[in-house]
Amino acid sequence: MINPSIITADDHPLLLKGLNDFLIEKKYNIIDSGIDGNAAYNLILKHKPDIAILDIQMPIMSGLEVAKKCKQNNIVTKIVLITLHKERDLYIEAQKLNVFGYMLKEFAIEEIENCLKSVSNNIPYFSPKIKEYLNVSDDKNDVLMLLTPSEKKILKLIATDKTNKQIAEMLFISSRTVEKHRSNIINKLKLEQKTNSLLIWAKENQSKLIK
Repeated sequence: MINPSIITADDHPLLLKGLNDFLIEKKYNIIDSGIDGNAAYNLILKHKPDIAILDIQMPIMSGLEVAKKCKQNNIVTKIVLITLHKERDLYIEAQKLNVFGYMLKEFAIEEIENCLKSVSNNIPYFSPKIKEYLNVSDDKNDVLMLLTPSEKKILKLIATDKTNKQIAEMLFISSRTVEKHRSNIINKLKLEQKTNSLLIWAKENQSKLIK
């Protein structure tokens, strides 16, 4: 496997140096580093690295804001976020932005190699340590947290074989609104854009939707 190109960014010079030194020692291809979010974003634009390892809390732009900007501009660099913070909101926001990695700083050196190996294979890596702390898991209940109450309601009806027209009539909304919700749900659940993919998922997870 080709060694991925990596940029790093952290506003704590010692932590940044420690991470870079460790990765260089492990023969990773660190091509540049920044000390704030703006610098990180510009380095991503300049180098188009395979992976960007970013601190969440940085001056000018946070790691989450950099990830959001990359998503909005269809930048393919895979974002890995590291943080000192253990708030559930940050974790959920990171998932919504489709970042590829999420780790706590205190375990970053311990987990970074597993994370980079996973990310290089196009498999997102969300630290088992933070999942344990937040009491979340890899099952579909976590994904359901990303859905709005309206989307959950529509998903439950899809699971009972209701058509768009029937759902629209039951919820007093237009069929077009139902279709838009379906599209959003498919994106959030990261399903294939196939005709029955949402129906199949809803059927398979019907018991979790009732909760």
